[in-house]
Amino acid sequence: MRSAEVIRKTGETDIRVKLILEGSGKSEIGTGIGFLDHMLTLFVRHGRFDLEVSCKGDTYVDDHHSVEDIGIALGKAFDQALADRKGVVRYGSTILPMDESLILSAVDLSGRGLLVYDLRIPAEKVGTFDTELTEEFFRAFAHNAGATLHIKQLDGKNSHHIIEGAFKSVARSLRTAVAIDPDFAGEIPSTKGVL
Repeated sequence: MRSAEVIRKTGETDIRVKLILEGSGKSEIGTGIGFLDHMLTLFVRHGRFDLEVSCKGDTYVDDHHSVEDIGIALGKAFDQALADRKGVVRYGSTILPMDESLILSAVDLSGRGLLVYDLRIPAEKVGTFDTELTEEFFRAFAHNAGATLHIKQLDGKNSHHIIEGAFKSVARSLRTAVAIDPDFAGEIPSTKGVL
């Protein structure tokens, strides 16, 4: 079973992330940010990972430090759980409808962290959540997971639906990419021999 635990303590946040890639969609999420809790809970359900996240952050300032640092810690957990990435499918993509929104995501577990982000979120806030932090979360995640991640909005008007569609789409793309391909179980899926 591929798993990882990451503890990240800074002057702004104190975070613990525990991840199991071959999970059942169980989650215990407590970030101090209600909307992010909701997004991570559905991310886990759609990715079929098991995830525990706890965060004590300086949310009296704003949510930026917590959201970014959770993205960093979650990305590191994926990177550690994937280890040398032997046998992984490596690539995954999903076009996901969320009511009027339609979101495309594609991931390559290349070992090279990159985010290409094209969400046009109309509202500045969903509840108390600053919607610009969606990009910060995914950038921190992609760079620390060593994943090339594309997220593109094909349609959508409702800010909540756009963001939720992105989290669900990315989760399903990751679910495909992290799976072990039985035909290549002992091999690195790259002509370089490393990822």
